[in-house]
Amino acid sequence: MRPYQICTNCVMDTTDARIVFDEKGICDHCNTFYKKILPIWEAKKKNQGRLMELAEEIRRAANKREFDCIVGISGGVDSSYLTYVAKEVMGLRPLVFHVDTGWNSQESVNNIEVLLEKLGLELYTEVIDWDEMRDLQLAFFKAGVPHIDTPQDHAIFAAMYKFAVKHDIKYILTGANFSTECVRNPVEWMYYQSDSVQLKDIHRRFGTRALDRFPTTSILWHKIWLPYVKGIKVAKPLNYTHYVREEATRLLRIKFGWEPYGEKHFESRFTKFYESYWLYEKFGYDVRRVKYSSLILTGQMTRKEALDKLANPPYDKTQIVHEIEYVAGKLNISVDELQGYLDAPNRTYRDYKNRAWMYSIGSWIMRGLGLELGGKR
Repeated sequence: MRPYQICTNCVMDTTDARIVFDEKGICDHCNTFYKKILPIWEAKKKNQGRLMELAEEIRRAANKREFDCIVGISGGVDSSYLTYVAKEVMGLRPLVFHVDTGWNSQESVNNIEVLLEKLGLELYTEVIDWDEMRDLQLAFFKAGVPHIDTPQDHAIFAAMYKFAVKHDIKYILTGANFSTECVRNPVEWMYYQSDSVQLKDIHRRFGTRALDRFPTTSILWHKIWLPYVKGIKVAKPLNYTHYVREEATRLLRIKFGWEPYGEKHFESRFTKFYESYWLYEKFGYDVRRVKYSSLILTGQMTRKEALDKLANPPYDKTQIVHEIEYVAGKLNISVDELQGYLDAPNRTYRDYKNRAWMYSIGSWIMRGLGLELGGKR
């Protein structure tokens, strides 16, 4: 077992099994950012006209359809600010697309409502069959893998892609960005959510009902078929703007009455439980290291601030019992059964059928072509 080490520049450490340090103790996450991501990202931000060029490309591709594009929204800061940029800055006519997986926080519901009301935008909500979602999520608990949030993420992307295909919408806008997401999630922590082979294998082993209505996708479908055959593209406009999380949050609060909800991704009650408690207690993974390291690298947080926050657990000890009871009740299981899954042996994505090799090859090709800079490692 390798000795513990933490990066001298960010806060990533050897809980990332694949992390590599140079002679100065700086990790490969940081070196990748400085050498490969930052130069291209800075060039994008300085090319201020590129955002409006993208807007014009989207309008031309829409060819006078009712909507220019789809904007996925969760009620979180990234997607909320993206919606504002798409409408008010880029001048687009987006259809705002939300996937209800059954775990929306009240803050996320309120944020979507006030934002769209004041922007005058139309919302389409895809509601995932709860019985199937619940059964699939329980299957992932039983599988013992870290990435138990895969059913939510998979459903969200699959539903949005399928809607775009059905209605021939050529652009999907996402809130993905370098500003808050330049450090990659270790694949051991969060395996590729689009791997339908793994999703189906885990459900086959541990599920109890058929997934008749649950939307699925695959790497070949959304990486090859959609962009190169159907001509559907995914764009990330926040990479062409001055996007600072605190500034964006302040604008959303003042302009729309938007409500903050804590850490990144905590607009989902399940994701909040999974990232703050489950990964930390069962596997020893603290995803704040990824989030804070991104903010350190982009000048939005100091390393000392991050270390001070990391000195305390990622969950509120006074509230976690309530959160555990909420999740167990929502899944229609007892707290004891949920605890049993926490205490069970830990597994990884390698214990089940997967297409990790395909993702590795695809990533290698995309990096070679300069089309991928961040992402899983």
